[in-house]
Order: sequence, then C-alpha cells, then structure tokens
Amino acid sequence: MSRVRVQNFAISLDGFGTGEGQDRDAHFGHAGDRLHQWMFATNWWQPGGSTGIDDAFVRQHDDAKIGAEIMGAGKFGHPGWHEDPEWKGAWGPNPPFHTPVFILTHHTRPSITMEGGTTYHFINASPAEALEAARKAAGDGDVRIGGGATVIREFLAAGLIDHMHVVIVPILLGRGVRLWDGLEGIEKAYRIESVSSPSGVTHVTFNRAGV
Repeated sequence: MSRVRVQNFAISLDGFGTGEGQDRDAHFGHAGDRLHQWMFATNWWQPGGSTGIDDAFVRQHDDAKIGAEIMGAGKFGHPGWHEDPEWKGAWGPNPPFHTPVFILTHHTRPSITMEGGTTYHFINASPAEALEAARKAAGDGDVRIGGGATVIREFLAAGLIDHMHVVIVPILLGRGVRLWDGLEGIEKAYRIESVSSPSGVTHVTFNRAGV
C-alpha cells in the first residue's frame, strides 16, 4: 500500500504553520514568507543557492513518488475564494503538484485541470474518505498531505500519516494556526530524528514504526 507523507512543512518555534490575517495578497497572513526563507535560499529554488542539508531535504519533494495530494481549502486559496467562480488557486497556472489534488472544502465545485498534470478535485470528506479517493487516483504512488496545519493535524489525529518532515524555523509568530494542538503523545507512534542546519532551521522527521 502507498505511504502517506508530509513534506517540507514549516512551523515557527511556537508551532504555527501559518500566520493570522490571510487574504488574497497574504497567503500566509502576517507570517509573510518568513517560514520559507530557508527554502528560498537553496540551490533547488535558485541556482547558486545553498547545497547542504536544507537543499537535500527540499529536493525530496520532487524525488518522492507522489501520485496524489490532499490539501485544505486554506492552502488552495484565501478566505472567501469559493465566492469567486473564476478562482483557480494560489499556485498559478502551472501548480507545483503535477498530480491529482483533492481539496477538502465545504464548498465543492467541478474539477479544474491545470497545466503540468495538476487536476484539482473539490470534496467534502473526512480524512479517511479523502485518503481512500486519493489512493485510488495515486495508483502505486504515495499520497502527500500538503497542509495546511489544520489538515495535517486532522490526519495525524486519525492515525493516517506514515512519514512526516517538519521544519522548525527560529521565529515566533504568536498567532495563526498551530500544528500540534490536541496531539499530546503523538510522538509515541513514530521514530523521530532531528538535524540542525547552518541556516538556523531544524529538520524533524517522523516515521511510523513498522511502515
């Protein structure tokens, strides 16, 4: 059976995966791009960038055999995007997913086919139901849980994530959407390793025992 993965998900020291005040021009709210500066500095992002630990981790986004992705409505777009019938996501005409993507939303609409192999499907489903649909679409590939923090938290609480890579960024956001709320003791289900980078971030990997 395919594995369920979280890749390159960045949180602040106080556990926030996005900031407060998201809108069309501020996809991560008051956090801006501060959670992702470590990624922008890598050679993967821009030629001539860093080629160390950060670059090695971020390249796994492309190297993993991902067959489908699941994401929350907040990752697809700003609050209220469902009121705009022309809205096609915050990721441009050629999104970086290149697979079927299942958007968890109470505001369903017909599927949208984008450039580069991405097709957005809008479903109102539980984590288990969404995973069943994504696995059918993924074939032999793995399923990526793309975020945001609320969706990842729900999949963790349901015991559905096999591998997770979290990047702890040395900033304090103070408000927004937290990843770990309600997940006390979740570490008992995983083998956990961490490694610090010269950039200041810490990469933490969670692998479910026996998977």
